[in-house]
Amino acid sequence: MKTISASFAKKCFKKRKKDSHKGENGKVLVVGGSSDYVGAPALAAMAGIACMRTGVDLVTVLAPEKAGFVINSYSPNLVVKKVKGDFFAPVHMKKILEESRKADVVLIGNGIGLNPKTVKLVRSVVGKIKAPIVLDADGIKACKGMRFKGNVVVTPHKKEFEIFSGKKISGSKDSSRGISKLAKIVKAVAAKQMCIVLLKGRIDIISDGREVLLNRTGCEAMTAAGTGDVLAGIVTALVAKKNPLVDAAATGAYVNGLTGERVAKRIGYSLVASDLIEELPSTIKKM
Repeated sequence: MKTISASFAKKCFKKRKKDSHKGENGKVLVVGGSSDYVGAPALAAMAGIACMRTGVDLVTVLAPEKAGFVINSYSPNLVVKKVKGDFFAPVHMKKILEESRKADVVLIGNGIGLNPKTVKLVRSVVGKIKAPIVLDADGIKACKGMRFKGNVVVTPHKKEFEIFSGKKISGSKDSSRGISKLAKIVKAVAAKQMCIVLLKGRIDIISDGREVLLNRTGCEAMTAAGTGDVLAGIVTALVAKKNPLVDAAATGAYVNGLTGERVAKRIGYSLVASDLIEELPSTIKKM
């Protein structure tokens, strides 16, 4: 197992060409939002804005109609496209695939909900999208037990990991022995389900089924809702920049945690997810 360092993370932030143009530095599609609960659109918006703050050129959010109009209000920098209905369903498959062909990476799950029709859609569409995929939140739960083709990053916390993998890990401790045991489980699940797993925790564990990386940045102030959506956005942006998926996942965890530490030093436990987004450019610039 190797602990992620600043020098490791820096490799994922390449210098831009002086004549680079819009879209050359990453195009992202976020599929999320629903009318299932009030905060759902905010989670999709948070993930999209985090992508922008990590340096991609274009983020399109595809969302159900009502949620889409709410997402519009969060930032004029997001392109928001809407589908009819209160939640995603199989009828929206064609539109998702159409939009995914324009993107370097697709993030699925933020605020998407677990309506049975939505679950059916997600399980079906992830096998048809050609671009790399990042699965977060309810997108992870929808894909429980699925095997992929090595083109998917999943970003679960412990409970989501249990649902996704069927492995019980809730009692795991953050001791060296506990982390070592947990790392073996994460590695085995990544290998079996043919994906990259970023298990969020006090120490994040990242594996592609072959190697295991640990991230030790972050702090106890980062328990606020939405910080996981910010992490998913950072990872997605790094995938859009053509980094290997496991490197993007590991660096995303490192940058998210480091940003949280910097914010917590300034404002303590009053940290909210939007504070991370505002701090991101400064963290990345210092790297």
